[in-house]
Amino acid sequence: MKTSLSSQREQSLGGLELTEIVIDSSILAKFILRESGWEKVKDVISKRPYTLELAVKEVVNAIWKRVTLIKDIRVEKAFVLLSDLLELKKKLLVVEPQDWYLSQALEISIKEEIPVYDSLFITHAIAKQATLASSDRRQCQVAEKLNVKTLCI
Repeated sequence: MKTSLSSQREQSLGGLELTEIVIDSSILAKFILRESGWEKVKDVISKRPYTLELAVKEVVNAIWKRVTLIKDIRVEKAFVLLSDLLELKKKLLVVEPQDWYLSQALEISIKEEIPVYDSLFITHAIAKQATLASSDRRQCQVAEKLNVKTLCI
């Protein structure tokens, strides 16, 4: 008996109903750094969303920025946040490489005049036929223009 990918994902999580969703770096950073509105992200994260390897790197960079430039997080706390991020990656996130999406992302970026960083997540959502969750209003606008359902938090 052949099963669909989503039913395979449901089975792997004990029948938990899943919503196909792609989260970008801004959503992941908001959650890890407990930025304004992070409580709204909690529900999205619990749905085992897709994201790209890029998001993990961007969140670590956001942690670095808060330690070295903004100076509102101590070094010890930075390593706790990194540990939390890696645990989240291991247990709840479906992290994929971005290389598969680079060509289409570059095309969108040139046409819509947005950074490739942003268009990668739009392309990922298109490929997964998923909702894109982001805190970036411009990215949400471009995604909607491309008929991608969005959740702008």
